[in-house]
Amino acid sequence: MSQLEVNQTEAGQTEARMHWTTADLELLPENGKRYEIIDGELLVTRAPRWTHQRAISRICSVLEFWSDETGLGEVVPGAGIIFTDSDNVIPDVVWISKERLSVALDRAEHLTIAPELVVEVVSPGAENDRRDRQLKLRLYSVQGVQEYWIVDLELKQIQIYRRENVALVLATTLLSGDQIVSPLLPGFNCTVNRIFS
Repeated sequence: MSQLEVNQTEAGQTEARMHWTTADLELLPENGKRYEIIDGELLVTRAPRWTHQRAISRICSVLEFWSDETGLGEVVPGAGIIFTDSDNVIPDVVWISKERLSVALDRAEHLTIAPELVVEVVSPGAENDRRDRQLKLRLYSVQGVQEYWIVDLELKQIQIYRRENVALVLATTLLSGDQIVSPLLPGFNCTVNRIFS
């Protein structure tokens, strides 16, 4: 259950915040909002916009076609991942190898370990930007995600982070005419325009 945490700031002041857990999510209303927890912080987002969902659909489509052709894994939109009691997220898209999937699901069929690839489509707003570019980047890095794509609808670009040793590091920023390729997905190839058109 949630607990009140008191922390000391760098300026010597104390600040209090609730520490949310997975059990707390069961108590929240099902009202079309998405609830996630990162390091005990509750993050609430509204239903995504049409263009956001369309981008997710296109990403899933190209990854699913490649996965069906190769038989190497599965792609799912909006899969819940329970890393710890304080880290419970719902990425926009995950791709996971069949080998990893065979040991990744709990009884409720939530992922409990990192998929190889996570994709987040950034929604407008500073809080959404902070969630995807800072909080989730750090979480996915710590939990062992191999590749993280941040899709920016406004800038029409995709930032690809790849694991280097113990951290996810920005490998490339792809623009409209570029091709999405990945050492994680042998033979996969998709134009960035296909995601945004």
